[in-house]
Amino acid sequence: MKIFCIIPAYNEEKTIAEVIEKVKKNVNEVIVVNDGSKDETKKLAKEKGAVVLSHIINRGQGAALETGNQYALNKGAEIIVHFDADGQFLAEEIKDIVSPIVRGEADIVFGSRFLGKKSNLPQFKKHIIIPLAHLVNKIFIGATLTDPQNGFRAMSSETAKKITIEQDGMAHNTEIISKSFENNLKIKEIPVTVIYHNFGQRFSGGLKIIKDLILSRLIN
Repeated sequence: MKIFCIIPAYNEEKTIAEVIEKVKKNVNEVIVVNDGSKDETKKLAKEKGAVVLSHIINRGQGAALETGNQYALNKGAEIIVHFDADGQFLAEEIKDIVSPIVRGEADIVFGSRFLGKKSNLPQFKKHIIIPLAHLVNKIFIGATLTDPQNGFRAMSSETAKKITIEQDGMAHNTEIISKSFENNLKIKEIPVTVIYHNFGQRFSGGLKIIKDLILSRLIN
């Protein structure tokens, strides 16, 4: 099956080349969405052979993923993988996350840091950000996953056609989960490894996600 990997990237010149080198061994096509980077991300990604799509300004990770999804669908992707540019995921685990889709057991597969594999999760994220994400999902979706803020996922092309990402920022994680339940998709979680090189999302980021979700509900 044709597997396309979408990597949203904003000022990731330190890690993007190595990430692409590892990912391309496990997929048919690597798509880097250069989300308004001001460094050498675009240049390095092209040098490594990735297809590079560029936003003129920084629009946010959700917008970058949707740009990548639409490109992949237009190019005949059968499975789409979302993967971070900062090197925190292991490329060799891509085969694990796509396997349930290949076998017909799932329409969408979410990676989880809480199903057995070891992750050096920062304490603030573990005890504040993740519980907050669980609460947000329960309020807005009525359901949640073991790891509601994990950006490592895979979906079939038919699933990608059903899930249009409208949240430009980090609230896209909750949106994707919500639309998966709304469309009665076959959902599966699998354990993945996450290696933290920096702190990541702050509490203010969690509050922004809530604000974006509330505004979205009011508008719709």
